[in-house]
Amino acid sequence: MKRIHIHLQNPELDAAVRFYTRLFQAEPQRLEPDYARWRLENPPLTLAISTGGTPHLGIALDDAAELQTERRRMDAEIRTDEGEVECCYAVSDKFWLTDPAGTAWEVFHTRRDALATRPAGSAACCEPESGCC
Repeated sequence: MKRIHIHLQNPELDAAVRFYTRLFQAEPQRLEPDYARWRLENPPLTLAISTGGTPHLGIALDDAAELQTERRRMDAEIRTDEGEVECCYAVSDKFWLTDPAGTAWEVFHTRRDALATRPAGSAACCEPESGCC
C-alpha cells in the first residue's frame, strides 16, 4: 500500500503535537523531544514533524518488493539512492526524487523503528539536500 508522507519542520513541537492530535483525533505513534510521527489509515498518511530538518514530501510503501518496483520504474529520475539508512527514528530503505519545481520527494519502506538514543549533537532527521530525510 502507498501512503503519502509529509514531513514538516516546527520549532514549537508541543504546540504542533497538540494541533495534529486534535485534527487527526489520534496520538502520534512516535514521540521524541524533537520529533513526532503519525501513521494514519484514514486518510492513508504518514505525518512527521521535527524541530529541525527540511520539510519534504514522500511516498511510504508497506513492503520492500513494492519499493524495488518503484526504484526500477523511477530509475531515470532518482537523485539519490541511499539504500538502508537510519533517519527520523527509523531504519528505512529509500531513494530521493526532485520534481521539476525542486520539491524533494522521499520514496521509502520503513524496516523498523530505531532507538531513541542518538550521538550528542546529531539531528533527529537528515536533510534532503544531503540525500536523507
